[in-house]
Amino acid sequence: MVMDTAPLGYFDRELRITSVRVLPGQYYATQGDGSISTVLGSCVATCLWDPVRRIGGMNHFMLPGEAAAPTSPWALSARFGINAMELLINTMVHLGADRRRFVAKVFGGARVLQGFERFDVGARNSEFVLSFLREEGIELLGQDLLGECPRKVHFFPATGKVQLKRLSLRQDDPVQRQEQAYLQGLSGQSGSGDVEIFSR
Repeated sequence: MVMDTAPLGYFDRELRITSVRVLPGQYYATQGDGSISTVLGSCVATCLWDPVRRIGGMNHFMLPGEAAAPTSPWALSARFGINAMELLINTMVHLGADRRRFVAKVFGGARVLQGFERFDVGARNSEFVLSFLREEGIELLGQDLLGECPRKVHFFPATGKVQLKRLSLRQDDPVQRQEQAYLQGLSGQSGSGDVEIFSR
């Protein structure tokens, strides 16, 4: 299924903070305390931050933004990465952020999807987001991409800090099921302990 609902808030009992969970196909930006969180497998999440206004946001996309051949099953949805980036940027600007000050941290792109060995979704997503940031002149402060482990990410817009937890990949993992269902929906339209990284 394709996620088209708004991100939902919840209380994270482990961190004891209010957080907004971003699912595949969603994005969220805000100013203030709390966190924006997501769980990633092959998907990529970009955390953008304006360090002056302390406005931050996160997206979560499944497919790269590069062009696809018209006969490809990815043709309709391959632009989604571009859409996810532009929607997040525009939302942050609307909140008062200055695009010229944006810095980024990117996560995900693991090789967790079974049955897609000939189309490495995670690698394509990773290549896309790094290329997009270079072309747009957005400074990349840190990254944790590729590999084989799902990740849970908390981004704190008030400080620009990120907390990352690498998760153990189990057989029939729920991250795999979620991403496979989401990927099928798109094509149909066309661990370890807490590790704090990339703190500014």
